[in-house]
Amino acid sequence: MKNNRRKHRLRIGAAVILLAGVLLWYGFCVEPDLLVVRHHTLEADPDSAADKKTEPAKSVRLVQISDLQLGEHYSVRQLQKVVRMIQKEEPDVIVFTGDLFEDYKVCGADMEPKVTACLSHLQVPLGKYAVWGNRDYGGGAEKAYRRVMKEAGFTLLRNESAELPLENGQKILLCGLDDSLFGKPDGTAFFQHDADDYVYRILLLHEPDAAQLWSHSSFQLILAGHSHGGQVRLPFCPGFQTALAQHYIRHFYTLNEETGLKLYVNTGLGTSHMRFRLGVPPEIAVFDIRKR
Repeated sequence: MKNNRRKHRLRIGAAVILLAGVLLWYGFCVEPDLLVVRHHTLEADPDSAADKKTEPAKSVRLVQISDLQLGEHYSVRQLQKVVRMIQKEEPDVIVFTGDLFEDYKVCGADMEPKVTACLSHLQVPLGKYAVWGNRDYGGGAEKAYRRVMKEAGFTLLRNESAELPLENGQKILLCGLDDSLFGKPDGTAFFQHDADDYVYRILLLHEPDAAQLWSHSSFQLILAGHSHGGQVRLPFCPGFQTALAQHYIRHFYTLNEETGLKLYVNTGLGTSHMRFRLGVPPEIAVFDIRKR
C-alpha cells in the first residue's frame, strides 16, 4: 500500500514538473512569436452637428499597435511580420501608443535604420500617428524616437491633436498626450475643440491608469498600452504589474457609463524585461468606426 502511494505521488510530481516545463517552453519560445489580430466595431456619434450636415461617411478603419520594445527580445524580423499583417487589414489610419525600443542605448542604434525602413512601408490614406511612452525617454531614446518616427512618416502628438478628414467633410478628432511617467502631459489645448464638430473623438496615451483623469471628457475612446496585458494570464494569477497599469490591464473598460466613454488597453507586441508571455499573446487591434 505504501509503495502504491509513493508511486502515485511520484507520478503526480512528474506530471507537475512536465506541465511546468511545457508552460515555460511555450511562454519563452512560442507565445512571444504569436500575433493575434483583434477586430472591434465602434459606433460614431449620431447626434453631432458635423454628422447632421452631410450624409454619413463610410466606416473608418483604425489600427492600433503598442509597445514594440525592439531590442534583444524583439527583432526587426518580428516587426516585418507585424507590418505585413497590418497592411492586410487595409487600415485608413494607424496609431502607435508608445515604447519603440526596450533600451535604446543597448542595441537601438544598430537597429534604427532597419526599423525606420520597416515602419516606412506602412501606407495609409489618413496618416500615421504616435505618442510617447516611458521607454521613449532616456538613454538617447528621445532623440532617436523623434527621428525614427519622423523619417518613417509618423506624426508625433505630444499634447497635440490632429483632425482626420473624411471624404464627405466630416472629421475625426485625434488627440495625443505626452507620457505620464517621464513626460509632461498637458491636455489643456484639447478643450479648445468643439466636440460637436467631430463624428468621433479619440485620445491616445501610454499608461492606461492615466485615462481615469479623462473619464468626464467628451472623448468617446481612449487608446493605451504599457501594461503588456500583464504578460501572464492564468487562473488566480494577476500577471506582472507596472506603474500606472494596475487598474486597467487589458482590452475594454467603460470609464463613464453615462457617456459611454471606453478605454482600450492594447496588450502590446514586445515584452518587458524578459521574453515571456503566457495567455496574453501579442496583438494588433483593429477598430472599425461606423455610424449607427
